[in-house]
Amino acid sequence: MNDSSWGAPPSGAGPSGHPAHPGHFGYRSTPEQGFSSPLRAEVAQAPAGYTHEDAEASQTRRMPIVPDAPGGDQDDRDGRAAGRPFGGLAPGDDGRPGPRTGPGTEPAAPSPRGRSSDRKRAGRDLRAAIGVGLGLGVVIIASLFVYKHVFVGVIVAAVVVGLWELTSRLAERKQIRAPLVPLAVGGAAMVVAGYVRGAEGAWVATALTALAVLVWRMTEDPAEYLRDVTAGVFAVFYVPFLATFVAMMLAADDGPQRVLTFLLLTVVSDTGAYAVGWRFGTHKLAPRISPGKTREGLLGAVAFAMAAGALCMHFLIDGGAWWQGLLLGLAAAVSATLGDLGESMIKRDLGIKDMGTLLPGHGGIMDRLDSLLPTAPVVWLLLVVFVGAG
Repeated sequence: MNDSSWGAPPSGAGPSGHPAHPGHFGYRSTPEQGFSSPLRAEVAQAPAGYTHEDAEASQTRRMPIVPDAPGGDQDDRDGRAAGRPFGGLAPGDDGRPGPRTGPGTEPAAPSPRGRSSDRKRAGRDLRAAIGVGLGLGVVIIASLFVYKHVFVGVIVAAVVVGLWELTSRLAERKQIRAPLVPLAVGGAAMVVAGYVRGAEGAWVATALTALAVLVWRMTEDPAEYLRDVTAGVFAVFYVPFLATFVAMMLAADDGPQRVLTFLLLTVVSDTGAYAVGWRFGTHKLAPRISPGKTREGLLGAVAFAMAAGALCMHFLIDGGAWWQGLLLGLAAAVSATLGDLGESMIKRDLGIKDMGTLLPGHGGIMDRLDSLLPTAPVVWLLLVVFVGAG
């Protein structure tokens, strides 16, 4: 996903997302301007035969190009329309140096058959993204309305894979050793307990899982113990605990309808943000976290979600009223946006674009759960207030 979903990136941005300007990379300057002091000093002190081109190349190589482009985090919605075909970084903003331009360089050759615009959107293969999105949709609908207990297994699978992705990235990027085994086993137990025993069961399972993380980590080197268990407890609450609210929604008599409402509100919110932000987005929402998101996109998310909420409460939820749906849609749009920004913060801190690569065209499971997880408790709570626990 990229930030083009919520608004166009600022013009004149360089590969890192900062405004391009002379000398931004490697202190370059034109022959007319002369060379900046670092290059001049290096040439003056170099042995015979060492030219200013060598100095310029040396200075450029010393400055790693870390992508911070608009939409550099995959969770910025690019194309979360029907089927959730997510996009990614804009061409040239995928972390690899783009083609050099300027005097003496050849223009970049156009992509053959226009594939970059037809088959891919912002660095991702839309055909793969749409296909995977449709496949996930079929699995979700079938498990919800054919035999809803199977959907508990779908939630457990998503939680376990999401925990694996999160702990793997923490280990790779920060050397944080959050213990996966107690997280995965406890996370699965939390979801099942929430489905079978409700909120009370979910809380007990959560406490036991957090305790298991503390004990499991004791079997290893005590160095950085506090850091690792803190990350582990964070993972407990971030992934399986929030997912238990989906299981508790499912446990109601009209559970499939409640879960479908929750999913539709999140998807429609993303779609509204994409459509309105792409067309009208000019004012940045959180430029330091996700530069492509705009206030106009947020308004689009709220408007679309409120309309969807009114329809869902009227047609899907027994005893629901349209005005309740308006409030439900508003809350879902806000929570989905905050969840999206929250994972953007995590991925920017880790210096990654996606949490995983399991889903072609989408990234990882966690890249699909970013806005769903924080929206689940919000929708569960409001449905209980409006129509009861079921």
